[in-house]
Amino acid sequence: MNQDLTVGKPSAVLWRFCLPLFGSILFQQLYNLADSLVAGRFIGESALAAVGNSYEITLIFIAFAFGCNMGCSVIVSQLFGAKRYRDLKTSVSTTWIASGALCLLLMAGGLLLSTRLLRAIHTPADIMESSALYLDIYIWGLPFVFYYNVATGIFSALGDSKTPFFFLAASSTANIGMDILFVTAFRMGVAGVAWATFICQGISSVLAMAFVLKRLASIPCEGRAPLFSWSLLGRIARIAVPSILQQSFVSVGNILLQGIINSFGSGVIAGYSAAIKLNNLVVSSLTTFGNGISNFTAQNLGAQKLARIREGFRAGLRLVWTVCLPLTLAYFFAGKGLLRIFLDSPSGTAMETGITLLRILSPFYFAIGAKLAADGVLRGAGKMRPFMVSTFTDLVLRVVLARIFSIPFGATGVWMAWPFGWTLAAGLSLLFYRKGEWQKSVL
Repeated sequence: MNQDLTVGKPSAVLWRFCLPLFGSILFQQLYNLADSLVAGRFIGESALAAVGNSYEITLIFIAFAFGCNMGCSVIVSQLFGAKRYRDLKTSVSTTWIASGALCLLLMAGGLLLSTRLLRAIHTPADIMESSALYLDIYIWGLPFVFYYNVATGIFSALGDSKTPFFFLAASSTANIGMDILFVTAFRMGVAGVAWATFICQGISSVLAMAFVLKRLASIPCEGRAPLFSWSLLGRIARIAVPSILQQSFVSVGNILLQGIINSFGSGVIAGYSAAIKLNNLVVSSLTTFGNGISNFTAQNLGAQKLARIREGFRAGLRLVWTVCLPLTLAYFFAGKGLLRIFLDSPSGTAMETGITLLRILSPFYFAIGAKLAADGVLRGAGKMRPFMVSTFTDLVLRVVLARIFSIPFGATGVWMAWPFGWTLAAGLSLLFYRKGEWQKSVL
């Protein structure tokens, strides 16, 4: 059901809108968590390392899908808030056409270069074959990833955060069952993990697209909406391209970090793969709250309710910090038990690596949460330059310091670089928000 985010108490509206988004990202992460869980417990530590190793490269493709999601979502939110429904429908079809073309290019490049990318990050020989197999199957499923992301972005733009939640709950639960079935009953190994994800994502994507078409048909507009608009594509691209660049460079940075980590051997890779899944669950959840703040900002910007946006930011910041508190405590004090979800019979190196990473990073979730809340306002207002500046500062600092710190401190030095980047980037994003340039945005 479509929801107008421009009316009602901002804190209550954001809580109702963002909590289903939080549930959605939890189930979204189950795709990757399930892959790692099944690989680690039912195949072995090397399989977990292979899935985790390939995961950093899949994030590049996800960056493009996420960019398409954000570009469409922000513009649709603004048009929905301004009640320009004809342009809204055209922006959706324009995004679908452009996303399809982009996806085909990425698939061609990915299938040609996947092995080279794995070699570039110094993938150990004992997991190279499994990593390449998992990555190739993932690339064939890219159309599902793209169109599902765009569909969920449209639902969020219309104020509907519940429909994506229901899709993800069903498909993620099914994915766990299929992972176990393909690995234990069919003995398909890492390939079974990849194909289970492929099938579940495919079904979710098709259903989500069908529901989007039905939802759009229920929105009244005068005359037939054009299928494509260069002007709307330009507006979408002004949001999407910086988002893609930001996410892509973050992924490239993660790949560079993975290259450093891989030099420490399979035990460290396995421990990192398990711990980073838990870490990404938190960061992805906080990012989703930031996306919710973006939709809230965009709709209210379309309705020219600037004071309401400022109140929404304060409510959003309280929301993300409320979520940070229990997760920080759980990771810091109960990290060993959580890591055992992925590591059935871990080596001492793998467990020690995972525990150290979680204890270093978890206290700084409050900093990254503040950054993502401020970024939500900037992105919802279309102010991508300051958003990118803070993100790239975080990325560059983390990669440079990781390489420097890894010399005297080993793998622990890599984890030590994260808090420096997060803290400085949070300060920059909050500064850009306080300067108020986003208030000058116009449709």
